[in-house]
Amino acid sequence: MGKYGEAAISAVHLLARNEAMPPRLAWATAVRDIFPSSQSSQLKGCPRDAFLALCGLGAVRNVTAGPYTRSIKNRVYVERALAAIRSDSSLADDEKALWLIAIGNQRKVHNSQMDVVSTLFLNGYIE
Repeated sequence: MGKYGEAAISAVHLLARNEAMPPRLAWATAVRDIFPSSQSSQLKGCPRDAFLALCGLGAVRNVTAGPYTRSIKNRVYVERALAAIRSDSSLADDEKALWLIAIGNQRKVHNSQMDVVSTLFLNGYIE
């Protein structure tokens, strides 16, 4: 589990303790705790948007689906990754393979999105 996976779990715990907290605020709070001295890490968009896309899809346990991100690309990556790990859960242990499935035939560099998806799945937070 990477640091953004840790942040995702922390954000889910915050949401479980405070149902009125918006997922974006939970993420921001979690990354401030995980990366206290790195504003660039706190503001990194791809893992945040992956988390918000999972929440938006209603895939995160105890989080109501909703429009939490405008990132279309990261939402598509998350949708593809979710479909893949739901059909073959062993992919959750291979973020590189999962990323290749998520991006299809594009040439893109993984930017911690699959850390978020895999960590939440492997820790039982994906419904």
